[in-house]
Amino acid sequence: MADRLTETSKFLSYVLRHEPQAIGLTLDSEGWARIDALIAAAAANGKVLDRELIQAVVDGNDKKRFSISPDGDRMRAVQGHSTAEVAIAYAPVEPPEQLFHGTATRFLASIRAEGLVPGSRHHVHLSPDVETAMAVGRRHGQPVVLTVAAGAMHCQGFVFHRADNGVWLTKAVPPAFLGEMKGSD
Repeated sequence: MADRLTETSKFLSYVLRHEPQAIGLTLDSEGWARIDALIAAAAANGKVLDRELIQAVVDGNDKKRFSISPDGDRMRAVQGHSTAEVAIAYAPVEPPEQLFHGTATRFLASIRAEGLVPGSRHHVHLSPDVETAMAVGRRHGQPVVLTVAAGAMHCQGFVFHRADNGVWLTKAVPPAFLGEMKGSD
């Protein structure tokens, strides 16, 4: 069952964050899809989903990547979108003084030159703690954790948001606001 949950989570991440049109699914501007439409679109493309499996993925995802609407009719990925249709209207939130970003050492030269940029996503993702950032960095290679002077950025007018799962979001982080943690992994 664990393999099926992981496979389904990856599928849902793909269609709810990046390519809903790959299965003929339409998301609203807040990233919501009707669950019945998601199940039908998946079935039409050879992927069997049901409400029980979807709920198990939502409940069991340690990163809390997905949420289901209070009425139980819709679901969405809470952040990480690259599709142009989705522009979740997160409320601006004052960040803590310091946040963290996990990456791989092979990206450091580019990050030192350009800062953190969202790439194909809408926002740069930041972690509230070192452990989460380190886990993110490990997914990309030899990990390193960068510190982000979020409080100083906020004082200079940079806007921050916090997704439902606790991930901090901002449009970009200039190099001047970045530091590298010593002894990362």
